[in-house]
Amino acid sequence: MAEGGTSAGLEPWQVGGFGLYLHWPFCQAKCPYCDFNSHVVAFVDHDRWQRAFLSEIDRIAEETRGRILTSVFFGGGTPSLMPPALVGAILDRIARHWTPANDLEVTLEANPTSVEAARLEGFRAAGVNRVSLGVQAMNDADLKHLGRLHSAEQALSAVETARDLFERVSFDLIYARQDQTPEAWREELRQALALAPDHLSLYQLTVEEGTAFGARLAAGKLKGLPDEDRAADLWDITQEETEAAGLSGYEVSNHAREGAESRHNLIYWRSGDWAGIGPGAHGRLTHAGTRYATEAPRAPGAWLAAVEGQGHGESAREALTAEARDEELLLMGLRMSEGVDLGRLGPLRDKLSNINDLEDDGLIRLTGERLQVTPTGRPVLNGVLRALL
Repeated sequence: MAEGGTSAGLEPWQVGGFGLYLHWPFCQAKCPYCDFNSHVVAFVDHDRWQRAFLSEIDRIAEETRGRILTSVFFGGGTPSLMPPALVGAILDRIARHWTPANDLEVTLEANPTSVEAARLEGFRAAGVNRVSLGVQAMNDADLKHLGRLHSAEQALSAVETARDLFERVSFDLIYARQDQTPEAWREELRQALALAPDHLSLYQLTVEEGTAFGARLAAGKLKGLPDEDRAADLWDITQEETEAAGLSGYEVSNHAREGAESRHNLIYWRSGDWAGIGPGAHGRLTHAGTRYATEAPRAPGAWLAAVEGQGHGESAREALTAEARDEELLLMGLRMSEGVDLGRLGPLRDKLSNINDLEDDGLIRLTGERLQVTPTGRPVLNGVLRALL
C-alpha cells in the first residue's frame, strides 16, 4: 500500500474521484442558522471575480494534468446570484483543461426566489446539469423563522421549473425546527416527496456559535427546540418516509434514488481529491503519495487580493500525516451506507478498537475488509467513531 492510503497503487482521485469546488460567497441576506462563509454586499465586480476564478482554474490545471474530472460544484453563499455568463465562462475554461467523465456532474446551488428561478434556463445553457435548491421548509411561517426570503409557493414553483430544465434536481429541508411535531414533519416530508425529487438533503437543525441563532440560544431566547427523544423520533420518521418513497439514505443526511447520489459529495465521503477555489474554500490534493489540505482566505476581498497579488488564492497548504489521512477516510466514509474499505487505511488499520463489541451491539458490520455502520448505529455515529478511534 502506498504512503497516501491508496488502494492497489492508485491515487485517491482514482479511487474516490476528482472534482472542483467553486465558492461564491455572496447572499441576499444572512440566514440566522448559517455558519457558512457568506456575505451580504451592495456591489460585486463580476469581471474582477471572473478573472480571479479563471486564473485559479489555470493554476490548478497545471498541477492536476491528466486527471478525469468527475464533478464541478458551485457552492456558497448563493451561486444562483452569479450571472449565467460568468458560470459559462468558468465552465468553458474548465473544459479546456480536463477530460470530463462520461457522467460529469455540474451542480449549482440555488435559492428558490422568483428572480433566481427565472435564471435557471441560463445556467442550463451555460452547462449546469444538476441544481440543488435551498427550500429548507414547506410553509411560510417556518421559512420566516429560518430567515428565508422565499415563500413556500415560490419554492414549489422553483422545484417544478428545475425539474423541467435539468437532468437532476435536489433540494434541502431542515427539520428539528422550533415547535415542530413529528406529525407535522411527516406531513411536510410527504409533501416534499410528492414532488418526485431524485435527491433530498435532510438536515437536523444545529445551532452553531457565531450565528444569530447561537446568540439567541445563549440568551435563552430560542425556544421550542426538540429534546433528544423528540429529535430521535424525527430522525426515525425521516428514514421511514424516504425509504418508503424509494430514496434510500445513502449518507447520514442524504437520500437518493439509485444512481442519483451526489457525485460531488461522494468525492468528499470517499476521500477522493478536489480543488477548492474561492474565499474560504478547502481542498484535498494528492501528489506522489502525499495528500495536501489546502485553505483559502475567508474574506472575499482578501482572496481576490491574494489571487491578483501573489498569483494564487491559497492561504495554507499542509501535508497530512498518514494518521490524519486515515482518520479522515474513516470519519467521512462511515457516514455512507456503503462504509469504508479498510484496505485503504494505513497505520490506523491496526489501531482500531472495540470492533467486536460494536459489532455485537449491532452498531457496525464488518464483512471482509468492508466496515459499515448499521441503521441502528447511524443515529449515534459520533459515538461509534469515538469508540473506534
